[in-house]
Amino acid sequence: MVQYFKFAVSISFISWLIGLIGNGILMKMEFYHKLSNFNFIRSGTANKYLGIKYFQWIVKNTPFKFFNQKIKLKNGKADLLEIRKEMTYAEIGHLIGFVFVLPFAAYYGIKYSALFGLIIMAINVLMNLYPSLLQQENKRRLDRLIITQRSRQKPTEV
Repeated sequence: MVQYFKFAVSISFISWLIGLIGNGILMKMEFYHKLSNFNFIRSGTANKYLGIKYFQWIVKNTPFKFFNQKIKLKNGKADLLEIRKEMTYAEIGHLIGFVFVLPFAAYYGIKYSALFGLIIMAINVLMNLYPSLLQQENKRRLDRLIITQRSRQKPTEV
């Protein structure tokens, strides 16, 4: 049973690397902009039921907070569009990682045991799907800030 968890965590960490590589390739394609506005779950209520707020607390209060240092304020100021770009990059990378692990979970679930496949999927959901959903939630909040910021800016005089 312990080896199931070890394998699941290992394949999820590997999926992060695959997500980085896949994301680097996708960024060069035309439809990447469409992906940057993609939302699995638009409802705040659904996110609440999925426990995204609890997951957010875990990320903020554990060593996971040190993983993506590009997404943070610098001296109390931030380029919101740059932060959104980094969030999108992280979100799509996690989605690629999630999809990468799916065939492994299915294969090991069928070949060895359903429990093995379920453990792989549970770890995959926690390490790839939830971070992606959290980034989507944060992007929606950031989009509201960007709209507010733009509406407060004075139009430039010609």
